[in-house]
Amino acid sequence: MAARGQHRLLEAGSRAPAFHLENLDGGATTLAEILTGGPALLAFFKISCPICQLTFPFLERIHAAGTLRIFGISQNDPGDTREFNQEFGVTFPTLLDSEESGFPASNEYGISSVPTMFLVEPGGVISRVIEGWRKKDVEALAAPNGARLFRPGEYVPEWKAG
Repeated sequence: MAARGQHRLLEAGSRAPAFHLENLDGGATTLAEILTGGPALLAFFKISCPICQLTFPFLERIHAAGTLRIFGISQNDPGDTREFNQEFGVTFPTLLDSEESGFPASNEYGISSVPTMFLVEPGGVISRVIEGWRKKDVEALAAPNGARLFRPGEYVPEWKAG
């Protein structure tokens, strides 16, 4: 992953580092622009990560409820990222933090495994950090937002390391 041994993972209560990343669909976005719309979940991922493949369809369900804005941050190239989004039904905005660019955001946030997610409040403070898959943490993201996260009969593990 991007930041192995380089930076320490940011914790809740830390200030989220500013970034300027390319959008998968063209243009670029900054963290400041994202936060003008309210709290946002930044979900760092790699397309080959099986835990990302588990997590992202559930994040899509939260996104579909329309009350928590989610931004995927891919560590892959645009073509592979588009294929991932199509395969796993991801429609929320996706930003690119690729190896070619030196993983600038991943390094600033201290990413050493994916998925790693940060809930960032409008003032720029990180209020929640989730590494890997933690069912209770993802449920907590969905609960105040009214998202129906899990379906009857669906197998959902309690925890999976990223």
